[in-house]
Amino acid sequence: MSGILEGKVAVVTGAGQGLGRAIAEGLAAEGASVVVNDVGVSLSGESENPSAAEEVVAAIGAAGGSAVASDASVAEPEGAEAIVGAAMERFGRIDLVVNNAGILRDTIFHKMSVADWDAVINVHLRGSFLVSKAAAVHFRAQGGGSFVHMTSTSGLIGNFGQANYMAAKLGIVGLSRGIALDMQRFGVRSNCIAPFAWSRMVSSIPTETEADKVRVEKLKRMTPQKVAPMVAFLGSEAASGVSGQIFAVRNNEVWLMSQSRPVRALHRGEGWTAASLAEQLPTAFGPTLTPLERSADVFSWDPV
Repeated sequence: MSGILEGKVAVVTGAGQGLGRAIAEGLAAEGASVVVNDVGVSLSGESENPSAAEEVVAAIGAAGGSAVASDASVAEPEGAEAIVGAAMERFGRIDLVVNNAGILRDTIFHKMSVADWDAVINVHLRGSFLVSKAAAVHFRAQGGGSFVHMTSTSGLIGNFGQANYMAAKLGIVGLSRGIALDMQRFGVRSNCIAPFAWSRMVSSIPTETEADKVRVEKLKRMTPQKVAPMVAFLGSEAASGVSGQIFAVRNNEVWLMSQSRPVRALHRGEGWTAASLAEQLPTAFGPTLTPLERSADVFSWDPV
């Protein structure tokens, strides 16, 4: 490893297994001291392995790294403060926050309950806000810091049965952009990564058709360890000029994703009526309307 994070302190939420664990271990290997946060719940949010964070801390220590465990909840203000507080108490500073914690409650929209909506929004979006807010005061005081938020192509592009997850993940993009704008004067950066990696967050993908089965087999080749180097880079001084961006990491590919900008315009000097819009808009805008695609429709080729 390059030691690109030597002397830095990172917080990784949802780091007890899968992608979060790979990121925590990767950051530690690059020289960072790591707060490994995980409440030890299942994919849907039920208690499963309360010692998950401790297990990752032990693995990092065995590899010669430095880490401390946190089992506080990202969805509560007190929990977020405790997570960041663990970094300050144990290591005396905080330089990088990786908002990775998340759960899934997939269901078709007309059957989605308020509880399913709230649970996903609270962990993904509210949790990212609360942990970022807790760290922001320290970043401002020390004149620097980096946020890396996990978004998803499900939010950026689309997917079936994930309206709650899509809303949360696209909301995280807005949160990241807002942080980047508000805190750039303090030397603070904020970016998003949409990771392609086989982990429990994608293990729930339906495999009802042969095409879905083929897709899942491809995903299994994309290990979460492939994402960690991008997180380490964004947390390092080498990325000092990179903020407010969205990246995707897929096996050996790194993508810079587009962000919303005007595509086409119509002007009518006397203003518009519903009838005149009906007459002109479909023809003028039709060829450039964004199609209703899933992530798999856009990233439809084999990873390299």
